[in-house]
Amino acid sequence: MKFLKYHALGNDYLVLDSGKNDSPMISLTSEKVRKICNRNFGLGADGILVGTKYDSEKHFNLKIFNPDGSIAEKSGNGLRIFARFLWEQKYVNESQFNIITSGGLATAIVENSGSNVSVEMGKVSFQSDQIPVAGENREVLNEKIDIDGQQLKFCALTIGNPHCVVLNGEQTPEEVRRIGPFIENHQNFPNRTNVQFLEVIDRGKIRIEIWERGAGYTLASGTSSCAAAAVAHRIGLCERNIVVLMPGGEIDIKVNEDYSISMRGPVTRVGRMTLDPECLDQETSG
Repeated sequence: MKFLKYHALGNDYLVLDSGKNDSPMISLTSEKVRKICNRNFGLGADGILVGTKYDSEKHFNLKIFNPDGSIAEKSGNGLRIFARFLWEQKYVNESQFNIITSGGLATAIVENSGSNVSVEMGKVSFQSDQIPVAGENREVLNEKIDIDGQQLKFCALTIGNPHCVVLNGEQTPEEVRRIGPFIENHQNFPNRTNVQFLEVIDRGKIRIEIWERGAGYTLASGTSSCAAAAVAHRIGLCERNIVVLMPGGEIDIKVNEDYSISMRGPVTRVGRMTLDPECLDQETSG
């Protein structure tokens, strides 16, 4: 099984080209995904991207696997990586094209020969029935949640996948790793949730730490950047153009008037990787 590996600010993905990869192992089960993404027993990655079907030259379908084997509806970094992959493999002749995920359609624009990619990510919604968040239908803004004996203030939203933006200011990576799993799996979030810990630097810049659903502590996340920026603007802390700082680097976000989100960030090619069948035969705890 052959892959191309890329990272977006340290958030790394393996891209499996189902159009050119005729391996009998191409059917990816959750167990296979966990083994492949394992950094000790497999190739190692924060997820796997599969172009499942090419409808036309300008419309491509993307399936996104988390490293725990679950499916992600949408990934901003994954979308940018997949866009560069399509461009480099010459599946597209133009720099702008559409990618369809289970979390909605996104329009990608490849810039600087793929080193930067912009993506129109779609609209965010703060409505609880769309995210989803338990309880009566409402906009989930400035609510409180008790986590491991600590009361946190948060907003929730969806941009095709669920997010919980915690407003309690700066958090250390150690604290994010400690309380992130409690929030991800809290009963308030029926489909689990991605978690961002938001610190506002000024009206055009924020910093976030990220606990990603199905992946854990993450150096960078495109949809998390979109979610945190949307919240910062919605509750009046920032303007529409926001630089999002993360441990892996920064992404530029624009929150449009209708709360559709534009994202621009880098993509780096790591190399080609080939998985030996022996890897999938071995017994691991990963």
